[in-house]
Amino acid sequence: MKYYEVNFNIEAPKEVLGDARDILSALAGEAGFETFEETENGLKGYVQQALFDHDTLSAVLEGFPFENVTIGFTVKEAEDKDWNAQWEQEGFEPITVGNIVIHDGRHLPQTAGQPDTIGIEIDAHLAFGTGTHETTRMMVAALLDLNLSNKRVLDCGTGTGILAIAVLKLGAKEAVGYDIDEWSADNARHNAVINQVDSRFTSLLGDASLLINKVEGTFDVVMANINRNILLADMPAFVQKMHKDSTLLLSGFYQQDIAMLTEKAYTLGLNVQKEWHDGEWAALQLTK
Repeated sequence: MKYYEVNFNIEAPKEVLGDARDILSALAGEAGFETFEETENGLKGYVQQALFDHDTLSAVLEGFPFENVTIGFTVKEAEDKDWNAQWEQEGFEPITVGNIVIHDGRHLPQTAGQPDTIGIEIDAHLAFGTGTHETTRMMVAALLDLNLSNKRVLDCGTGTGILAIAVLKLGAKEAVGYDIDEWSADNARHNAVINQVDSRFTSLLGDASLLINKVEGTFDVVMANINRNILLADMPAFVQKMHKDSTLLLSGFYQQDIAMLTEKAYTLGLNVQKEWHDGEWAALQLTK
């Protein structure tokens, strides 16, 4: 997946620089940006090249709500590297969500082998989803509240495959995942093998158009942990793969995005059942 690195320079009084960064990250997030790093004079943001719109970003910044604040930006192609190199070299400490323990091959959990513990081993290669992010943890917690026995599940933007693997270990009969990143689709398949659920998991390369062209039938549970703009664009496709009483789990967005997402959901015949928060992040459970 190709990204642009955008360096935002904020000219602002020192006492408002922190607030300006926060508002800038929220506004840029609405323009498709996924990740930010603080710099001495502003922010560095990363956006998929296919989603970047220079004119839209400029218009957003022109309407910045602070007086005496000026924001400029420069764009360059981000280095094509392994963004999870640190994970691959050092690994991560086990993460517990309910009775699920997510770990890598280097750090085995102390609860390994206990009868009620479900272990998920993740070997991350250029893919989001090790369980460390708030949105992933909320999605896993939401899955623990569902009856997944013998269910068919769709994982949109599968990343490392962590959520698909979780549903299969919680009793689902089949999981189909897709991702626009070739590395992610391959990594998800690799992790399914590690967790011995590959016979029930299909990992596809592509976007939501696959749901019309290559994925047959409907699903009992559809889940998507993706940024807000993609959720809004792809929600109609998700709904087409749901039957009456199917569950849709969404995360990857901020609390401030909930109203926009629920408004879209209502137009598609969906009803909100539950809402979760973890810091500034949020998750929703909806039914058809």
